[in-house]
Amino acid sequence: MVEKLPDQAAGDYQRELGTRQIQMLAIGGTIGTGLFLGAGENIAKAGPGLILTYAVAGFMLFFVMRALGELLTYRHTEGGFAGYAREFLGPFWGYATTWTYWIIWVTTGMAELTAAGKYVQKWWPGVEQWQTALVALVVLFVVNLISVKLFGELEFWFAMIKVAAIVMMILVGIGVLLFGFSDAGKTAEVSNLWSHGGFFPEGASPVVMTLQMVMFAYLGVELVGVTASEAKEPEKNIPRAINALPVRFGLFYLGSLLVILSVVPWTEFKGGASPFVLAFDKIGIPGGGDIVNFVVLTAALSSCNAGGLYSTSRMLRTAGVNGDGPKALARLSGRGVPALTVVISALVMGIGVVVNAVVPDKAFEYITSVSTGGAILVWTVILVAHMAYRRRVAAGELPKAAYRMPWAPYTNWMVLAFFVFVTVTIAWEADTRIALYVMAGWLVLVLAGWPVVRAASRRAPAAPVTPAEEGASA
Repeated sequence: MVEKLPDQAAGDYQRELGTRQIQMLAIGGTIGTGLFLGAGENIAKAGPGLILTYAVAGFMLFFVMRALGELLTYRHTEGGFAGYAREFLGPFWGYATTWTYWIIWVTTGMAELTAAGKYVQKWWPGVEQWQTALVALVVLFVVNLISVKLFGELEFWFAMIKVAAIVMMILVGIGVLLFGFSDAGKTAEVSNLWSHGGFFPEGASPVVMTLQMVMFAYLGVELVGVTASEAKEPEKNIPRAINALPVRFGLFYLGSLLVILSVVPWTEFKGGASPFVLAFDKIGIPGGGDIVNFVVLTAALSSCNAGGLYSTSRMLRTAGVNGDGPKALARLSGRGVPALTVVISALVMGIGVVVNAVVPDKAFEYITSVSTGGAILVWTVILVAHMAYRRRVAAGELPKAAYRMPWAPYTNWMVLAFFVFVTVTIAWEADTRIALYVMAGWLVLVLAGWPVVRAASRRAPAAPVTPAEEGASA
């Protein structure tokens, strides 16, 4: 048997993310604005049938994560799936995946900042969305510059608030359904799931058309692959985090939606407002709506923190290490933080502040559709790279990983077909079709940059600059 390749050096990252932080990062990345804000508009469009859309999307993405988990246990590589794209699909795909994932999370960070602006308006209607977005961006930027340990702690508590709040919301909702203690009164009952026009009150078509926002809600599930370079005992912690995904999906997405749609009829929800805040306002617990609004604000900041700044800065550094971008991107500060790439990502995310100032009503939908289109490309690369790895394992060229994706390659093809279907739904509507235009423009930029990168790649890849070389400066 061919010997397992050694792990690719993680540069000088400090492995300061422990088990509890890795677990919470996995949760924090996936529970964000797509659920807490985007679900409101989707409920208004599709009714209770939206629950089925979340179940199908979660089922498909679990297989994407199993494929990534198998690659991560075969060999840890800086940049996660971008490294596997380079190894199994060629240098161009490593380069393209690195930069595409960066732009995905930059735009996702913009969406989370947009949501934060909407949430704050519940308390202070006179505050403009762009003002809240700017303040949130500056605070998270400073946190990410200091150290990965501080980032991990902040994200741990962000995610802990979300988890505790969702469990609390589910328990309160169940209590309302069982004992009727709320202003929702007799209108709160499980029959709300089918008694207002049926489970699919508007038919199947609106349910299908919610796929774009539902897929956006799951964006961040792949963050586990990015954290591998800074995780303690990744061979144990990463499979554990992935195996827990079905429980998380079932509880946080399906469970919470089932409860709020039972407590409040779907006809009372609308776009532009969190369905969770609306549900607790209806229940009438003193301060309940404000508490939930604080939680969903925390969720937006958490997702922006974990994905918008953390993952984008690490992907940019990977570009510098692998020769897919300027060598300066590979530098680490004295605290082991890629400070330059954090600065670049934050500056580009600032475009979201401008979008919120110019088109506040459409900002969220435009930004999330672009993020979803890019995410489908990255998830597709993960599946295709996994199939290439399996072929080399079958040929005896590479060792078999201990953690394996079930029923491959059939499950790979099933999920790829699903992604094609989702792409068709994005193209179907004018408001989401903009994502395809933006991604086409992005492809042109990626192709234009490739000759420059290919010429540079003939030289040796940039060696990461260590803290000792750089001094103790941040």
